[in-house]
Amino acid sequence: MELYNGRPESNEGRLEKEIRSYDFLDAIGVEYQRVDHEAAMTMEACREIDQTLNTVICKNLFLCNRQETDFYLLLIPGDKKFKTKDLSKELGVARLSFANEDYMGQFLDITPGSVSVLGLMNDKDKRVRLCIDEEILKGEDFGCHPCINTSSLKFSMSDFKEKVLPALQHEYTIVNLPRYAEEE
Repeated sequence: MELYNGRPESNEGRLEKEIRSYDFLDAIGVEYQRVDHEAAMTMEACREIDQTLNTVICKNLFLCNRQETDFYLLLIPGDKKFKTKDLSKELGVARLSFANEDYMGQFLDITPGSVSVLGLMNDKDKRVRLCIDEEILKGEDFGCHPCINTSSLKFSMSDFKEKVLPALQHEYTIVNLPRYAEEE
């Protein structure tokens, strides 16, 4: 796996949604590193990618309420166990569950395995509420996919907070989800 600075030299073979991610980051002045790789569908598959980027790509979970009227994108450390009851309690909402992949495509223009905070740039109607575990914001870097799971990006946490989040134009909620004994 090779580490590159910035976008690919050519758009050939790249999906439009991936190119939009690079256009978005370039337009707001975010410097980033990129690695191209085989499809990474699990956190386990991301370990080698994390080592190449020298960062940790967080878990991105797309959730909804039972009525499928409220949608959430949760960013959580990859090694943190997620229990829906914890987030539901913290947000003061009824029990959440994983949302149907059709909504993922409809709101974020992404598919399972490539869920990314950058997908929020496609959510023009602001249907998805962003929730960020506070541990994510304590890191030096932020890692994510460019809306496709065959590339991964890394940029500074300060750029994430000061440029990316404001440019996505989505209010976000910082949550403090517990760690369980078996994780430590």
